[in-house]
Formats: sequence, structure tokens, C-alpha cells
Amino acid sequence: MEYVKLGNSNLNVSRICLGCMSFGDPAKWVHEWVLGERESGEIIRHALDLGINFFDTANGYSAGTSEEYLGKAIKNNVARDKVVLASKVYFNEGHLSKEAINREIDGTLKRLGTDYLDLYIIHRFDYSTPIEETMEALDALVKAGKVRALGASAMYGYQFYNMQLCARDNGFTPFVSMQNHYNPLYREDERELIPICRQMNVALTPYSPLASGRVARINWEADTKRSRTDKVAQGKYDSTEDKDRAIAERICELAEKYGTTMSRITFAWHFYKGVTSPVVGATKAKYLDDAAGALEIRLTKEDADYIDELYVPHKIVGAI
Repeated sequence: MEYVKLGNSNLNVSRICLGCMSFGDPAKWVHEWVLGERESGEIIRHALDLGINFFDTANGYSAGTSEEYLGKAIKNNVARDKVVLASKVYFNEGHLSKEAINREIDGTLKRLGTDYLDLYIIHRFDYSTPIEETMEALDALVKAGKVRALGASAMYGYQFYNMQLCARDNGFTPFVSMQNHYNPLYREDERELIPICRQMNVALTPYSPLASGRVARINWEADTKRSRTDKVAQGKYDSTEDKDRAIAERICELAEKYGTTMSRITFAWHFYKGVTSPVVGATKAKYLDDAAGALEIRLTKEDADYIDELYVPHKIVGAI
């Protein structure tokens, strides 16, 4: 495993982040494919064995049980200071108001079983709360020692820029990471958001790096519970299948060229693009093995251009 600083923070993170949306009580989540506590613990232990130290969850995943399962697995397997725990706030009452942020961080810490969070991420941009109120509340958490660093997730470039300016102009803590929607089938953030992140040395930790499996296999659909029931993924990708399938086919060609899997080629594409740590939502241990194996592959400019060549503009998916 390789490790790198997360943007301008002091956090050393693995080049692979384990996304924990797949963990939690299925009875408390809209997704039928989430793993229960025992299975979640097994995946988390395997991640630790691979050297993965970066774990991402959210207060809303399976009504908080994702945080609970992650916290228990960490406590039972590794010292707290050896891992980087990230969680999110927004999809809750009050969104990013001061009151909501102060309430939700305490709930997150309790469920994770820790007295501090390494990275606190705003899950979306809040149109209903003044930016200054949100940034001041987040800054107070850092000053209080409840949070070590701040991150943001899917939003428009101008929104992220304005929030960073607010932090700069008021002496608040700025964001060090951006968890946006990004993969070979969805590259809209290359227009504005990603250049802003690069300008500010903000680390990219994209979600859905494999486009929900569409660039990890030659068959667009898979006979799995998630593929059959994940309406969110179907809404993100299936309407553009006629344009995007050819990109997946090119990734398959490169996988054959390098004697590896499509997943590894796709993760190697992310690393070529400057991604710090893609968020991998794994329901099977082998998916993490594939992600880690991508660190051994170095795509050439010609390889990346071959993947990128067929891309056409897409509707915005992620930012509200």
C-alpha cells in the first residue's frame, strides 16, 4: 500500500479509501444489498490487512448503523490513531446549520465510539444556510478538537470556491479534500471543480470510481442483488449506456493489453488523473484486492487518452 498527505492536512492516508455505505442494518436503509455487522467486520479487517487506513462513512448510511459497525470493527482490530476516519453531514434535519452540525457531530462520534473525527465532510452544498454560518460552525469543531480536518463532497465549482474564500477571508479552517462524482463515464467536474481543487491543493477522493461496476466488467449489468436493486446507480448511468459502453470496451482492451482486470485499469486511470484516494465501496474482499493491485499499474498518456477520447458531455449528477 502507498500513503500520501491528504491535501494541505497532516493526515497520512492510504491511496485506497474503503467506502462504508455498503455496511449497516439492511432494515434501516433503502439499499437491500448492504452487509450486516459480521460481514462488514470481515471486509474492514481485510482492508486493514491490505494496509488501508482510510475509511469513509456518513451519518445517514443505514440510519447511522454504518458508523456503528465501522467503529466496532476499528476498536476490535486496530489502534485508533492508526486509522483515518471520515464521516459526513448534510442529509439530516437542518442540513448544514450551526445547530445541525453541532448535533450531528456528537451523534457521529458516539456511534463511531471515538472522541474525535479525522475528517468531517459536508455531504452537499446547503442552499438554506449562509456559508459563513456553516464554515464558522465547522471551524469551531476543529478548534474544539472534535475534528482534525474538513472535506466537501459533490457540488458546483463556484459553490466550493465561495466556501473556500469564506474560510480564507474569515480565518476559518478550509477544506482539504473533495469527494466528488468522478470516473471514466462521468467527467463533468473536469470543467471547473477539479481545476479549483488542484489550484488549492485539495485532495480528490471521488466516489463511484468504477461507475457502479459499469467500467469493471464487460457486461453492463451484473446478476447481483446490488445491480438488480440499486435504483440510484441505474439512474446515474443507464440512460447514457449507448454512449458510454464503448468507453468500457476500451478499458477492457487495455486490461487485455496489460494482462489485468478492468477494475485495475480504471483505478490506474484515477491515479493517472491525480486522484489521491478513490472511495471503494466493497461488498467482497476481492474488490479491495483489485483496487490495491492497481497501484502496480502505470498507464501511459496514450492509454488515458484512449479511454478519454470517446467521452461526451453528461447531465450533472451529484451536485444538487
